[in-house]
Amino acid sequence: MPDHRPPSLDDIDHQLIAALQLNARESVAMLARQLGVARTTVTARLARLEKAQVITGYGVRLGRRLIEGGLQAYVGITVQPRSGKEVVRRLSAMAQVQQLCAVSGEFDYVAWLRTESPEQLDGLLDQIGSVEGVEKTTTSIILSSKVDRG
Repeated sequence: MPDHRPPSLDDIDHQLIAALQLNARESVAMLARQLGVARTTVTARLARLEKAQVITGYGVRLGRRLIEGGLQAYVGITVQPRSGKEVVRRLSAMAQVQQLCAVSGEFDYVAWLRTESPEQLDGLLDQIGSVEGVEKTTTSIILSSKVDRG
């Protein structure tokens, strides 16, 4: 039977993860130099962290200029009973949906949207509202970011 407990992480694992969060494209040689360990150690730890799904992927962070050029919003979404799976499938196919989270409280899901203009946001909200199973949406447009640890 597979072990589903999260792996224990030591100080080197935490330092490796922190270094990758700063620059996911950093070379293994540079990571090894920064951490004071052998390249084979970094490679083995990366493989272990990926296999244990501590690291689930590597991505791109957009520069402030590009992000601020568009429009971002959070949308609370209430769905009809037993519609969640299909709603998630449909929203996953929309490129402007940056993140979709199941949440507790007033909504069933909260989506983080990024669009180029108010008109594009309006069209996207119409599209989300017309998804079969979506009962209600409540939108909050992001005016400014006060803390961003992204």
